[in-house]
Amino acid sequence: MKDYVDTAIIAEIWSIIEKRAKNPTPESYTSRLLTDKKGIDKVLEKVGEESIEFIIAAKNGLNDRTVEEASDLIFHLLVALRASGIDLSDVMYELERRRK
Repeated sequence: MKDYVDTAIIAEIWSIIEKRAKNPTPESYTSRLLTDKKGIDKVLEKVGEESIEFIIAAKNGLNDRTVEEASDLIFHLLVALRASGIDLSDVMYELERRRK
């Protein structure tokens, strides 16, 4: 485990999600989520699925699995934000506002 956390990875992932949304390709999992015939329901289903998997892993004390599921959940949540037309900066601003 690293002694530091580089939060820039979230911005990098967001940038990739933005690129996939603007220039979808069939090879891209992110593009497929954003262009699925179910619309936003597809990515919201994934958020629900990953949430449940995270909860189960955490409840069972499976640390490695909890980290993996948390990563999946955060990724799918970011895609859901994009699919909802919400910019990540709005969420970050709200988190910052609540911290004060």
